[in-house]
Amino acid sequence: MKVLLIKDVKGLGKIGEVKEVKDGYGKNFLIGKGFAKHATSEILAQHTKDEKNKAAHEAAELAALKELAVKLDKLEIIITKKMGDNGHLFGSITKDEVAHALFDQHGVEIDKKHITEKLSIKSVGEHDIDLKLGHGVHATLHVDVVGE
Repeated sequence: MKVLLIKDVKGLGKIGEVKEVKDGYGKNFLIGKGFAKHATSEILAQHTKDEKNKAAHEAAELAALKELAVKLDKLEIIITKKMGDNGHLFGSITKDEVAHALFDQHGVEIDKKHITEKLSIKSVGEHDIDLKLGHGVHATLHVDVVGE
């Protein structure tokens, strides 16, 4: 009996593989527990179609992320924060502040989790922040911190 694995099965294979198994193992365990489907021509055709759709969706998402990365590399945001007498800021610039400033000033929305490095900006001046957008795409955002 041929089965299409829809979940990883230890010792048998990974998702998407077609395996030849004994009838009882295939029907009672793999199909019964939801680890596999009977590998009919319709199921295999649907799986192939789903894989193509998934690949096309990922390619479109990757292109959009690369476009966003190019846009972010050109942008600069300005954050104003209270400053003490010694030239240092009260507190530090947080990831949340950077994400909100980017949205307020340029209309670009990113999740604060995309900011990879631990922010410890405690002084005025220009700083570069690395953003990890997903699918291996990185961007650099220029932040200008101004004291008030």
